[in-house]
Amino acid sequence: MTTTAGKRAPNWSDEQWQVRARTWVDEQLSRAGRRVTGPVEPRVRPWSLVWRLPTDAGPVWFKANNPGTVHEAVLIARLARSAPERVLTPIAVDADQGWSLLPDGGESLRDVLGRDADLTHWERALPGYAALQLATASQADELVALGVPDHRPEVLPALLAGLLDDRESLRIGDEDGLSPETYERLRAELPAYAERCRRLADLGIAATVQHDDLHDGNVFAGPTGYRYFDWGDASVAHPFGTLLVTLRSIRYATELSADDARLVRLRDCYLEAWTDRYDRRTLVEAADLAMNLGAVSRSLSWRRALDTTDPARAEYAEAVPGWLAELFADNPLQAGA
Repeated sequence: MTTTAGKRAPNWSDEQWQVRARTWVDEQLSRAGRRVTGPVEPRVRPWSLVWRLPTDAGPVWFKANNPGTVHEAVLIARLARSAPERVLTPIAVDADQGWSLLPDGGESLRDVLGRDADLTHWERALPGYAALQLATASQADELVALGVPDHRPEVLPALLAGLLDDRESLRIGDEDGLSPETYERLRAELPAYAERCRRLADLGIAATVQHDDLHDGNVFAGPTGYRYFDWGDASVAHPFGTLLVTLRSIRYATELSADDARLVRLRDCYLEAWTDRYDRRTLVEAADLAMNLGAVSRSLSWRRALDTTDPARAEYAEAVPGWLAELFADNPLQAGA
């Protein structure tokens, strides 16, 4: 596997790296009139390192991304300017390093749903996310130029072809990889996939930022409204691709069937933001297409996230072929996790 953009993944356990990162954090907090008051609480994944740091004005969160998700820092800074009511405004970011320092966002939607599993919480959260997407649609080209991955329908067929050439990531023939039969079927599927992408693009709904991992653990639910975070999987894409992970995560959490009317209602709550521009039939067709095509986007985002020599990546490596195999699901909400 080739390291993203030729960058070398950082060694987060290296003492010199930690001193440099901590110095940056302390400098940024000092500029904001804050100081650390207790020990760091770390969390490390192959794609990122997160520190929770207590300060005299409440906890803050430092995040360092690997090369495959480094765009998150510049993206959250841009979103904070475009839709400040929908995301946390960072205390500081270093786009080149892929570092961000954020205030605490309070409890998550998952916390709220743990006390009250009423799906009306999602009915209120989804329109705000749609508004964020609409607010950034005019910046799609600029976001791609800043390094946010381009997953627009026009380029997805070429991305799928390139992914199929990466036999190492697809683990062809391995127990947790693609079977040779599924691999050949995917090869044969390329023309049909390209045709579906063309149809989605022809519907004319503007591409924008697409979170690609929007579940209840990535939404803050505070008294001032919902804010959306953890943008490491994000791309510039058809907006409705979001629905694949979001509706699937809701389905699993609530043990609903894939065709439950409550999921349809949530889909329609989200699509409502576009009804002043498109009729319902067009929106539903676009949503179905975007969810069907979205398995490729998920596979690509996992490949970027796992573009590291960290041995812990092996724990997640099956996600790349696993998502890609779901391209053949009759109902993407019915497929596996």
